[in-house]
Amino acid sequence: MFQTSQTYEIVFIFLGFSHYPKVEVMIFMLCLLMYLFTLMGNLILISTTILDSHLHTPMYFFLSNLSFLDIWYTSSAFAPMLANFVSGKNTISFSGCASQMYFSLAMGSTECVLLSMMAYDRYEAICNPLRYPIIMNRRVCVQIAAGSWVTGCLTALVETVAVLRLSFCGNSIINHFTCEILAVLKLACVDTSMVQVIMLVISVLLLPMPLLLICASYVLILSSIQRVRSEDGQSKALSTCSAHLTVVILFYGTALSMYLKPTEVNSQEIDKFMALVYAGLTPMLNPIIYSLRNKEVKVAVKRLLVKKSFSTVLIPTLN
Repeated sequence: MFQTSQTYEIVFIFLGFSHYPKVEVMIFMLCLLMYLFTLMGNLILISTTILDSHLHTPMYFFLSNLSFLDIWYTSSAFAPMLANFVSGKNTISFSGCASQMYFSLAMGSTECVLLSMMAYDRYEAICNPLRYPIIMNRRVCVQIAAGSWVTGCLTALVETVAVLRLSFCGNSIINHFTCEILAVLKLACVDTSMVQVIMLVISVLLLPMPLLLICASYVLILSSIQRVRSEDGQSKALSTCSAHLTVVILFYGTALSMYLKPTEVNSQEIDKFMALVYAGLTPMLNPIIYSLRNKEVKVAVKRLLVKKSFSTVLIPTLN
């Protein structure tokens, strides 16, 4: 039963990486650097896609959404942890834990759906190039992005409410650095089988099913590329997909290892370090991958830097 008077008095305590006092400061510095690079890289990518008219295409519209998701996801996990480390407090209120859990789940779930929609976009661009501008018009792109956000936010709400309605019976020590749903679920002192079924159903809907859609899209893409006679055409088609495919492998690889691992593998310490990769490394690498593997982004960044340099030189001259 959900007991309001009891639940709102709970203050959760994070164990974090206190079991590793010799490397705790090193982990803090690593997380701080990953967080700063994530913010900088994704903000640059968002700004570039907005300011450069050459990037006003469906692919970069979805990429901007992905960067925005990564910023929110990393912030929800790392910002409270870094603040707690600096203040020396490893606590969080019930409402703060609920918010952190919800935003982490919402951003992660939305990214699962969005990555599959980006694969569909690449399929239409390569397999139906003549009809692509009609199929993926602005209204359709907005609807796809909105559908991804709504799906992610609603499924996260269901999971968060299901977990936080449980009774914790005074258990308040979370063996994690964030209010990760599996770590909080272990604090419950009542039967959690129904919640686990809900989580399993949602995990199947948001992990294997979108991944199957991505795989199907790339099978069709590869078969279409093989029919292209010119090597330049094949190279260009592959280059537009390689960055997205790299991000998919990185994202789904860590996600599947965390949430669909065998039940006998139950090390919370392994989960915490996997969460660092999932919440920090992947969002940090996404803009780097898209920048290094995408000529259009590199050209757009150079173009904006030239404009800024020209403006900086021109303004004093006019004055």
